[in-house]
Amino acid sequence: QVHLVESGGGLVQAGGSLRLSCTASGRSFTYYPMGWFRQAAGKEREFVARITRRGDTTRYADSLKGRATISRDNAKNTVYLQMNSLKPEDTAVYFCNTDPPDPGYWGQGTQVTVSS
Repeated sequence: QVHLVESGGGLVQAGGSLRLSCTASGRSFTYYPMGWFRQAAGKEREFVARITRRGDTTRYADSLKGRATISRDNAKNTVYLQMNSLKPEDTAVYFCNTDPPDPGYWGQGTQVTVSS
């Protein structure tokens, strides 16, 4: 059974930083592009960032461009999202998945709350 487990979220003040992690178990995601997504309360889940399977190309949502860095460690089957200069509008549950996302791989996500 495949599991994607997100961690690293928390409560942070505006302007602060967080590093999210996503570790896969049950199979290797080494050969898949991976992405981070987020869902704020009452809103649709949206794309945040994407990284190719070798980690040589990344893409970001305009709302996080310049403030986020996605990376991966294929040896650890883990994807990271470093977020800086956080804003209250970044408050959401953050998820990782393949990109494009596979409906069967959504995990519980990790809550990020940014206070003003």
